[in-house]
Amino acid sequence: MAETYSKMARYYDKIYAEKDYAAEVERLIAFLGGGGRGSRHAGRRTLLDVACGTGCHLEHLRESFDVEGLDICAEALEDARKRNPGVAFHVADMTDFDLGRTFDVVTCLFSSIGYVKTVDGLRAAVRSMAAHLNPDGVLVIEPWFTPEEWHPNTVHAVYIDEPDLKIARVNTSLVDGRMSILDLHYLVGTPEGTEHFVECHELGLFEVNEMISALEGEGLVVDYDREGLTGRGLHLGRRRR
Repeated sequence: MAETYSKMARYYDKIYAEKDYAAEVERLIAFLGGGGRGSRHAGRRTLLDVACGTGCHLEHLRESFDVEGLDICAEALEDARKRNPGVAFHVADMTDFDLGRTFDVVTCLFSSIGYVKTVDGLRAAVRSMAAHLNPDGVLVIEPWFTPEEWHPNTVHAVYIDEPDLKIARVNTSLVDGRMSILDLHYLVGTPEGTEHFVECHELGLFEVNEMISALEGEGLVVDYDREGLTGRGLHLGRRRR
C-alpha cells in the first residue's frame, strides 16, 4: 500500500482538481463562528489538520489560523510543504500520535476518519485528537458514509486528459460487513510510458451515533450537522467550559 501511495502522491491533486477546498474552508469557518476570511474565530488562533494529505485545506486555513498538519503519508506531505512553506508537518498515524502541544481547533476532513476502519480505531483516533485540544478547543470531523448511505456494486470513473498526462481511474465500490472497499485501478500515461497499478482502500462505515459516542467519550459536547462541508455531514466536539 505504501508503495502505491508513493506512486499516486504525485497525481493526487490532479485527481481531485475539481474539489473546492476554498469553499469548504469558508463553510468550516462559518461552523466555527467566524466572520469571514482573514478573521480570528472566537479567540481561536491555532489549528492542527489531521490526515491533511497534500495540504489543500491548509492552504486556505492558514489565512485565518496558525496551522500545522499531520499525515501518515510522507510523500503527500512533500507536496503539502511545497504548497504551505513555513508550516510544520508531522508524519504520524491519526490513531496514536503525540505532538507535545495543544491547539484551539483540530480538524480531520475529507472523510479521512474512515481509514481507522473499526469502532476501536475510531475511539483511538478521537482520543489522540481530543488530547491535542486546548481547554476551550473544538474537534471537527468530516465523516465517511454510514452503512445505510454506502451503495456497493456501483461503478465509478475519473479521467484526466492533459497533453502530457492521461489518467483513467476506475473502480467498483464493494462492501464487506461494516467495511467499504475501493480497489482503484489506475492507468497512467506519460511521455515516458504507460503503467497500471491498483490502490486498495478500506474504510469503516460508522453510524452517526457511533461517531457521536466516540466524541462524547472524550468529554466533548457534540453538534452534528447532516449537510456539513460537502454533503457527508460534520461533527463538532467542543470542550466543556
